[in-house]
Amino acid sequence: MTVTSLEELLERNSRHVDSLPAEYFGDVEKGQEPATVSICCSDSRVAQEGMWSVDRPGWLFTPSTIGNQVWDCYEGQRVVDGSMLYPMAFTETKMALVVGHTGCGAVTAALKAVRNGGEGELPPGVEKWVDLLKPVIEDGLDDDRIDPDRDVSLVDQLVEFNVDRQVEFLVESDDVPDDVTVYGFVYDFQGVYGDCRGRAYLVNAEGETETLDELVPAEYADHAKRLL
Repeated sequence: MTVTSLEELLERNSRHVDSLPAEYFGDVEKGQEPATVSICCSDSRVAQEGMWSVDRPGWLFTPSTIGNQVWDCYEGQRVVDGSMLYPMAFTETKMALVVGHTGCGAVTAALKAVRNGGEGELPPGVEKWVDLLKPVIEDGLDDDRIDPDRDVSLVDQLVEFNVDRQVEFLVESDDVPDDVTVYGFVYDFQGVYGDCRGRAYLVNAEGETETLDELVPAEYADHAKRLL
């Protein structure tokens, strides 16, 4: 088990400060205009700045939720999560990314809850998000493209299915500006999609899943791949 201490945290922050070039925050001290907002699953193994090689502040807006869910509940209705919507609505961000990841614990928990009829105790703050994910898992299990007997695990198939649903929700939401482009990715650190661990595979573009290879430059053709 990995452990840390207050001393280590302060030492790590000191290294961070020492590594910053002069005027590192110069362009963003007064405000932000991120190029893209990327919502990812809350997982220590999936670092958003790392996967997109972000080397300066202000380029990437990075909310995370359990199961990379783009929605939340407000007065009994599903709405776009505020952390996801904020840059699109207020900082003129024109691109939105939904990033799932292989071996997702949230998808695994929701699958277990569906199979067990909702049995099992979770802290309320976790149970809320698992409950929001359960209808997606139920629909996925009813989808003919998903097969528990495939070599690819059921969880990883459902991860991709969930990314599709999250992208669909953003594309169809009246709250998301029409000029925002939405992409779906799966971050693979387990070699599920190929041998290149750490690659973010494009699995959805504005709801399109059949012609992804036509959207990417030829040199990145192997970055567009689906399981379903």
